[in-house]
Parts: sequence; C-alpha cells; structure tokens
Amino acid sequence: MPQLFTYTIPVDDGAAPNPFRGICTLAICKPGIRRVAKKGDWVAGLGSKNAPSGDLSKRLVYAMRIGEVISLKDYDQRAPTEWPDRIPNIQSADLWERLGDCIYDYSRRPPTQRPGVHGLGNIETDLSGKNVLISRDFYYLGNRAIKLPKNLHPICHQTQGHRKNSNAAYFEQFVAWVRGLGLAPNQMHGWPDYIPSWSSIDSSGACSARKLDGEVDAPC
Repeated sequence: MPQLFTYTIPVDDGAAPNPFRGICTLAICKPGIRRVAKKGDWVAGLGSKNAPSGDLSKRLVYAMRIGEVISLKDYDQRAPTEWPDRIPNIQSADLWERLGDCIYDYSRRPPTQRPGVHGLGNIETDLSGKNVLISRDFYYLGNRAIKLPKNLHPICHQTQGHRKNSNAAYFEQFVAWVRGLGLAPNQMHGWPDYIPSWSSIDSSGACSARKLDGEVDAPC
C-alpha cells in the first residue's frame, strides 16, 4: 500500500522541494523521508506557523506522488543530460538554476559539494538521505498555500521530523482532496515563500534563513 509522508517546511525557498521546469525533486533536506519513501508514495509539505511571510500552518505548500527513487550518485550522473538546470549555477540570472538541488559531485570520493544553497554544515544530513525523490505528478502552491480541510488537520504538526504511520487513515481522503482542487498538475501555482539573495548565504554556504533542516527519524 502506498503511504503518505507529511512534514512542516520551515522555509520554502524553492530548493527543497525543487518544483521548477515541470518536475518536482526532493534531493536535499528530509533525509528520513528520502531514505524510505518508495515509488507511488505521496509526500506533502505543510506550511510553518513561523513561515517568512507569516502563519502558513494547516496549509498545503506542495504535494507530490513519487514516480522515481534514485540514489544521489545516480542523480549526479544523470543530471548533466537529463536535468542540467538541477546542477546549481549561483551566477545565473535564472532563479531555478541558482537553486539547483544536484549539489553533490560524485566524480570524487568522498563526494564534494558544489556551491549552492547548502554548505559544509549540511553535508552529513543531506548525504544520510541517500536518495532523490522525483515526481512528474505534483502540485506546488508555494506562497499561495491552500488551507487543509478540517478532516485533514490530523496530518499536520509543527515539530521537526515527519509523519507516516499515523497518516494511513487519511491517505485516500488526502489524495481525493488534492485531486479535487481542480489544479493542473506539474505546474507552479505559487512562488517560493522566501527567495534567498546570495548575500543571505553565510560563510558556510548555508542559507541563513533556513540553516540545518532538522530531522527526527522516529516513526510517528
């Protein structure tokens, strides 16, 4: 049976998830989800009470049905031909190229980190996730996050980590609600809630608005 993973996004800056160019990827942050999620599962990012633009709690920022799970190494090897804009280019005028989430170069051992939204302090967390989740069946709301109906409030929480097991009773309700919103899939219906300027990247390379994305791996 497919599962529903939910978590709160502290800062939605367009890097994790990365919803640009008709594909949604989760390649950095949320290692606990990336390690165990499988094809057919759903991942839903929920708004934070302390989001940069204000209280986005009990709102859906994005939802994606996982279509492919690949290793970080495979992502790096395939990106140059399949997803070149996922390789970060912090000098680019295009936001999606600056926010590329293929930030680990596996041509060396151990893998090295390309300049991007994460810095040295994020390496252990990012690499511990092992996998990249890829979706071509997603809904991204961003700063136009939509309120969840009351019957789905139990999937929400404002703590670190994620929910999975306790969401089982709400899986079908959630998918039916998302599908029933009348939104075209695989498009950005909003913009990231926080757009980092590269002056906000601290000395370690990490976005100062987000820093480390904590993860509690205990199932809940």
